[in-house]
Amino acid sequence: MRFGIDLGGTKTEIMALKPDGAVALRRRIATPRDYDSMLRAVAELVRGADAETGARGSVGMAIPGSESFGSNLIKNANTTYLIGKPLRLDLEKMLERPVRLANDANCFALSEASDGAARGAGTVFGVIAGTGVGGGVVVDGRVLNGAHGVGGEWGHIPLPAPSVEEVTTAPFCYCGKRGCLEVWCSGPGLAADFKRATGREVSGEQIAASDGIEERAAISRLIDRLARATATLVNILDPDVIVMGGGLSNIDRLYEELPPLVEKYAFNLGAPPRIVKNRHGDSSGVRGAAWLWPE
Repeated sequence: MRFGIDLGGTKTEIMALKPDGAVALRRRIATPRDYDSMLRAVAELVRGADAETGARGSVGMAIPGSESFGSNLIKNANTTYLIGKPLRLDLEKMLERPVRLANDANCFALSEASDGAARGAGTVFGVIAGTGVGGGVVVDGRVLNGAHGVGGEWGHIPLPAPSVEEVTTAPFCYCGKRGCLEVWCSGPGLAADFKRATGREVSGEQIAASDGIEERAAISRLIDRLARATATLVNILDPDVIVMGGGLSNIDRLYEELPPLVEKYAFNLGAPPRIVKNRHGDSSGVRGAAWLWPE
């Protein structure tokens, strides 16, 4: 039995997967507000899953950050009480078994590569475009973390080939840099771009759902920016499949307009890349955490 845990900002979820990927158990709780309470809550979820399934499951966990390989401490976490903590080591001590951790975007990619929209593909890049922008790389069924644990951090590359207007209006990112992909191609980034163009304050979800002329123009700008960034990714990695996730993945125009634009901006592809919508949606993080144990 594989247990996956998704530690989110507001909710924490555990899922037990059978060997064929079928769901044996699923539980959700509010995410505790401090580190020690979180450890105890996760331990209770795992022990409860052990008892309910009658199996001592393997444990994988999706986290909103990454583990530093040298120090085993968490960094770059949106759930800030994780930063600087030896999360994996603490959980292994409490649960008396090995634990594997991965960034939530990597878990999304792994889920879709294991039994989702990219099942059977050799190299998969998972894109999360919603409140923020993230990415994950899976090669032959395994997450590519990289030498420093930041493999796939696509949201913090600068927007490629910016126009003069994009250079002069580029917003600052929470990471301290200016003009990151995240400030252009996230839901809040779409809303901010729309406000700069029209003076109107509308959410990214409302823009995506509207058929108005200004809204459609904003989506066209979003797709063009995503295409430039995706072309950069394709030139480096050339994945077999790119899987879209997050709230903006529900924009139908992406799947028609993005592939030919990526081919236009990339280096001599000869054909549009395969870009697909996710299969498992919000469940991808917790499922991918479980698939951190492929064996």
